[in-house]
Amino acid sequence: MSDPSQVQSPAMDWRREAVQGNYAERPPSDPEGPTRIWLYADRISYRPGDPIRISVNTNAQLYSLEIYRDGAVRELVFHSEDIAGVWSATNANCSEVGCDWPVSVVITNTDGWRSGGFVIRAFAASGGDGVVAESEHVVIIGPDRQARTAATNDRLLLIAATATWTAYNDWGGSNHYQGLSGPEGNDFSPRLSIQRPYARGFVSIPDEAPRAVLLDQPGILEEPEYPHMEWAYLNGYSKKYVSAGWASFERRFVIWAEKAGYLVDVISQTDLHNDPALLSGYRCVATIGHDEYWSWEMRDAIDVYVERGGRVARFAGNFMWQIRLEDGGNTQVCYKYTARDRDPLMKVGPRHLVTESWEAGDIGRPGASTFGLNATQGMYASWSGCSPRGAKGFPLYRPDHWALAQTGLYYGDIIGGQSGVFGYEVDGIGYEIRGGLPFVAPGAVAPVGMEILALGLSSTIEEGEAIKPGQTFLGQEDAEYVAMVLTGSADRASIEKTKRGCGAIVHFERGKGEVFHAGSSDWIMGLVRDDQIVIRITRNVLDRFLTP
Repeated sequence: MSDPSQVQSPAMDWRREAVQGNYAERPPSDPEGPTRIWLYADRISYRPGDPIRISVNTNAQLYSLEIYRDGAVRELVFHSEDIAGVWSATNANCSEVGCDWPVSVVITNTDGWRSGGFVIRAFAASGGDGVVAESEHVVIIGPDRQARTAATNDRLLLIAATATWTAYNDWGGSNHYQGLSGPEGNDFSPRLSIQRPYARGFVSIPDEAPRAVLLDQPGILEEPEYPHMEWAYLNGYSKKYVSAGWASFERRFVIWAEKAGYLVDVISQTDLHNDPALLSGYRCVATIGHDEYWSWEMRDAIDVYVERGGRVARFAGNFMWQIRLEDGGNTQVCYKYTARDRDPLMKVGPRHLVTESWEAGDIGRPGASTFGLNATQGMYASWSGCSPRGAKGFPLYRPDHWALAQTGLYYGDIIGGQSGVFGYEVDGIGYEIRGGLPFVAPGAVAPVGMEILALGLSSTIEEGEAIKPGQTFLGQEDAEYVAMVLTGSADRASIEKTKRGCGAIVHFERGKGEVFHAGSSDWIMGLVRDDQIVIRITRNVLDRFLTP
């Protein structure tokens, strides 16, 4: 007779699949069946005047295509109907090598398109039934270089976290987290192609889509829950929608900023990698949301920019992994936890370009040396089994800093607790408390003179009385990896030393420039949820950094 405690209900089965399963969107091999449509563009980003080559795969006879700038005001820039549909076979490993669909439409009249995120929507209709299938993609249009003048100084430059979009995009079955790779066909892919659609939820999501940060307190001994993954599973979205994409982060920031009166230009990380001179002329550069993956060249561009007098407003968290861009930027490489065994550069070099954590010894370039904080000293907060009943905001230590002006906050107040800005991933730094104030710990690598303004608790692992082995999302992989990076060992004693971290807000000056870093992926929700204190702090930073 079986143990009743081991018998799972159907509800438990689907919830486990929602959290642990791989239900990524994959194209069928047979064009028969219900109407389907997908699309992608040939590049992540463009300049005004560049042609945009769009590949559409559909079993519909005809479809329509529209493109609009997605900001505070939606601006339609292209519309075409009755385009002949073409069905193409798709590579089984398209996540890694690309879909290789033929180009369907070329948009040539992009002169005059102002910088921003542009949504490309393809849709098929059926008589009086309306739209029966649709697909969305997003591309970045950067600033027009020839039209740039001294007025550029008054504009905010947003660097979209496109490398993180690629890392989490599971369209086709694989991303940098799980997938169809390896000898058993169930491993993540260290190589990802940009020549494929974005997963559903990366370009747009309903307002009611849950966030990872839990605003409601779990009950006593309640097992960890993951409402955003359950919602995604039940509604046909990628479970990574909350982790990356235009919809969850950059889109919301652009809309808020433009409504607040800021002039915003947008570039991709690929633009930053290839052409760091794009930063010149801008007084302030911003990043927002979950911004986890960077190349060595991208960091070089930011470091030089700050040294020469640039200001960086980083309202983002989880600055974790080094990547490489290969195949002309069409392939993103990151071996992550397996880099020491699998990344070819471990054998042939140069080792400083191995694709693992910035704090890893072979790389020797902690994230804090650029942005003041490290991902390996932060990690998870306010969700799952990582402080789900925590403050949800940043406990404040230095209310007299200029960034806190006109907030009315006091020592010990919580920044953004009601709007859930602290989590789901945060960046931290080694610290010590003296006289009730946090200071960078002796020996920690950090910019000279850096001030820690606010500080909350985080962890690398789900632990607690209600945790059941095999039932959680995180497992022990992160805790083991962080322990290995920081101590050289992944044994239990090392995990015990490194599993507790923090998420911080810091400010520092370097060279002629300065950096403000609110180290959390969900700072954006303070703006979306109209948290007046978070808005005031954001405006204080942007207004100061945009001022000569």
